[in-house]
Amino acid sequence: MKILFIITSFNGLSQRAWVELDRLNHQVKLHTASTSEKMIEAVNEYKPGLIIAPYLKKVIPEIIWKNYTCLIVHPGIVGDRGSSSLDWAILNNKKEWGVTILQAVEKMDAGPVWAYETFVMRNVAKSFLYRHEVTQAATKALLKAVHLFEQKNFIPRKNEEIIEERKGKWNRSTNEDDFKFTWDEDAVSIRKKIHAADSFPGALCSLLGEEYFCYGAVEEEAWKGVPGEIIAQRDNAICIATSGVSLWIQCLKKKSEEAIKLPATMVLGEKVKDIPSSPISIFEDNLSSKTFREIWYEEYNGIGYLHFEFYNGAMSTEQCIRLKDAFIKAKQRETRVIVLIGGEDIWSNGIHLNVIEASENPPQTSWENINAIDDLIKEIICTDTHYIISALQGNAGAGGVALALAADKVIATKGVVLNPHTRNMGLYGSEYWTYLLPKRIGTERANMFTEQCLPWGTGIALEVKLIDDCFEETGEAFRDKVKIAAEEIAKLFYFPQLLNAKKFKRRRDESYKPLQKYRDEELEKMHKNFFDDDWGYDWKRHCFVYKIDTGDERNSIGDKDFFSERRKIWRRRKDEKMFYEV
Repeated sequence: MKILFIITSFNGLSQRAWVELDRLNHQVKLHTASTSEKMIEAVNEYKPGLIIAPYLKKVIPEIIWKNYTCLIVHPGIVGDRGSSSLDWAILNNKKEWGVTILQAVEKMDAGPVWAYETFVMRNVAKSFLYRHEVTQAATKALLKAVHLFEQKNFIPRKNEEIIEERKGKWNRSTNEDDFKFTWDEDAVSIRKKIHAADSFPGALCSLLGEEYFCYGAVEEEAWKGVPGEIIAQRDNAICIATSGVSLWIQCLKKKSEEAIKLPATMVLGEKVKDIPSSPISIFEDNLSSKTFREIWYEEYNGIGYLHFEFYNGAMSTEQCIRLKDAFIKAKQRETRVIVLIGGEDIWSNGIHLNVIEASENPPQTSWENINAIDDLIKEIICTDTHYIISALQGNAGAGGVALALAADKVIATKGVVLNPHTRNMGLYGSEYWTYLLPKRIGTERANMFTEQCLPWGTGIALEVKLIDDCFEETGEAFRDKVKIAAEEIAKLFYFPQLLNAKKFKRRRDESYKPLQKYRDEELEKMHKNFFDDDWGYDWKRHCFVYKIDTGDERNSIGDKDFFSERRKIWRRRKDEKMFYEV
């Protein structure tokens, strides 16, 4: 069936829906909605059998929904209406929530119901909830709705006809004031507001005499202080006292038009230079209270598990270096297998575009970041003392996919979406992808998929051997099964031969083409991307960071003029030999 997706952006949920429908051999075309006229034009040109809006912030024109069945994916329970469904679910402490597939009508979210699914709410940030529980529920409900549509005789029910123990209601859109807080409030209340406002707009507060939006709150039970006092800093996060326990805040954004979300200490700069640093060992396993850690290590039954939970999956130069150092330390333990377990939310999205955008010298910061992640991946590839498993609990993109492929075995939770490409960001890509990707799926297929810039689901990834296995739909069940799989490998009677075979393959590959050669060839192209901007990386990164729709003709010329002037400054610095050479 021909299906047209009308979307605001091709976000994670839209990608998952596209992957699942594509697997069922539906012809799915994407249209990014800008104006009503363009939506109508797209429909008239494609003439779909069904229209789906997995993520749409605009109203579908009447002439479309009156002539085509249009299914809206709404992240709320039956009866819930409004554009801030998840925000209110978190703010109102809902224990259960869901996703409803509605048919578009004149009133928003008021159409008949085709399908719905519910899930138990977790105490996590809105974006985390959206990427996991909401996406899983939406996928199940949408596939059910499409199946019913194909039956031709299904009549969707009105909201009031569905008898549910818990039913939603209309809620207004949230605004800045709904998430605003003071540090005199208790940590639970503050954290709830920060969770509900993640990743947009952020929870507004006053700190050191200025207003900031806060993101990524983690409780710190061991320390207390005067509410609003910054007690400590760790890995670019800051610990702030509330009326009860303290909170770690990972990211901040100034309340100004040009501000972007960045690691907290980077935003505050000199204001926190005297705040004591509170480092914590990755091997600390006897913590008596909750605290903030980006990287930590655990051992169970002789298996090492290296966790890394970076906000939104972005990895700066510093974070790549710290993770590499942690991996080197993990290899010094008396274990046979190391599992790169990542974090519960996102595996990795590669280099940190926000940090790069905010730096004084973005080309140079990009260069340092790509080399740091290359160093990390090389360390994993060249490990011959352990068997390495990448266990993906969440989505991966760009260099994050290459990071996973550096391991000997790659397994993922069912439903994870992979985007092993960077061309849409104006980058050729490094991270040894020209070695790792063809080795698994072949050169022709690797080139095709990196150029098409389309998402991969775990189904197709498993079929083409991009990954080795996928199972379970929840993080807890997945981790339990990963432990069993890792222990089975470690107990193999021929494990020494397994390592010997691994060493042999690495020597064979090195004799055919040295690893450094792959890196040099990749970085030669990346150097041009960064320093010469030959593929438009600077503007694409800028649009990504500032959430500018590059396909919208209404983008201001002023922004592009400003960007062009900034580009001249970088080029002048290059001419003055302020950049390193390859």
